[in-house]
Amino acid sequence: MKPTNINLSILPDMYAVCRMPSKTDIPMWGTASSFYSVTRTSDELSIVCESKAVPARVKAKRNWRIIKVKGPLDFSLTGILASLAVPLANAHISIFVISTFDTDYLLVQDKSLTKALTVLKESGVTVNP
Repeated sequence: MKPTNINLSILPDMYAVCRMPSKTDIPMWGTASSFYSVTRTSDELSIVCESKAVPARVKAKRNWRIIKVKGPLDFSLTGILASLAVPLANAHISIFVISTFDTDYLLVQDKSLTKALTVLKESGVTVNP
C-alpha cells in the first residue's frame, strides 16, 4: 500500500496512556470509553482510554489524540506503519501505536496534532475529517 492509498481520520476525544502494576485488576474506568485498549505483560498493565475517565492518582500520560488508519487492512500489506511513522519521526513528533486485527491507530500529543496532520498530508496521505 502506497501512502496515497492510506486514509486517516481523527477520533474526537482526548486520551490517556496509563501504566499500572502488571497484576492489577482491569479497572472499570479503563473500559468505559468507546475506544480503549488494554495490554498486560509481566511488567505492566497499560490502558489507553479517554483522559476524563482516568483518576488523578493513576500514572498516566494525558492529552493524546488518536489518528485512525482506515481499514480493514490485509495482513499481507507491508510498510503502512512505516510510511506514517517515518515522516512523523523526521518531524520530531512522538507517537504511540495501537494495532488491531483490522487497522492501526497512531496517538500523538494534542499539541502536535496539527503539525502531524500537515506532515502526513505532505507525505501523500489523505486525512478525512
